[in-house]
Amino acid sequence: MTSPISCVTLIYPQSIAEQALILIQALQQLIVEAKLPLSIEAVASEQKLTQKIRKQLSQQYQQPLLVIDDKQQLTLLTNGVSVSPEWNSLQRRVVSAGRKSELLLQATKLTASSRVLDATAGFGHDSLILASSGAQLTLLERNPLMVLLLKYEQQMMAKQPNWQKLMARLHIVCAESTEYMQPAPTACDLQAQTISHAFDVIYLDPMFPESSYAHSSKGAKVGKHMQALHQIAEPPSLKEEQALLSLALSFVAPGGRVVVKRPIQAPVFASQAANESWQNDVVRFDAYFTYL
Repeated sequence: MTSPISCVTLIYPQSIAEQALILIQALQQLIVEAKLPLSIEAVASEQKLTQKIRKQLSQQYQQPLLVIDDKQQLTLLTNGVSVSPEWNSLQRRVVSAGRKSELLLQATKLTASSRVLDATAGFGHDSLILASSGAQLTLLERNPLMVLLLKYEQQMMAKQPNWQKLMARLHIVCAESTEYMQPAPTACDLQAQTISHAFDVIYLDPMFPESSYAHSSKGAKVGKHMQALHQIAEPPSLKEEQALLSLALSFVAPGGRVVVKRPIQAPVFASQAANESWQNDVVRFDAYFTYL
């Protein structure tokens, strides 16, 4: 079933019109290549796109917008909050990532030959940490606008020599995770057979109510990336959690694991106890094992 095409408004300052139009053409090419159900309506702004102006634009349009600023950076503007994947800001963390410093890598136990499905990619930050191990990553994201941001970020980062190998290990797919992990309808469905059980680890970082991200002793607040995601996605219900975990456990390779990221105060995912957990003061990674 073909998804209806959504029109997204892209705002750019008139002062960089020539550069912005080149960038817009690149975005349109990505939309075509990824078969995203999106179209872009470009609007030039005579004003400098300050935070005040962005808040006014959010109130005016009442829907998520794309913005190109005077530095030609592409951002998502939703409810007055401007965000982009900002993968370059993670460079130091990615370079130094290892099991001693990253709970995520302790929980996933990846090697350079591992195949990982990040079934809830979001802005892709955890995907970069996973890929730092040398593993091959498939990133699933159901929101076409988020997929466009991810693909554009990947394209831009791949131009930097020190990021090229890691970017080549990322495969970004626009898909609902529960649909992607559905079992093959027939034994002769070779494509589905090839995908199924191709992953040693399935990683889930599902949305959770905003109150769950605050830590009473630390006073931590929800970051801007999480705020933006809360504007365009809803946390799963218990029934949806149970369906997702069940599918993931049946989809992962025998002997593999499903790893779920949770706020430290959150209950276990899908009301199912984990086989093993790793945690710090803020976050917890629960692992569910499958056996040969």
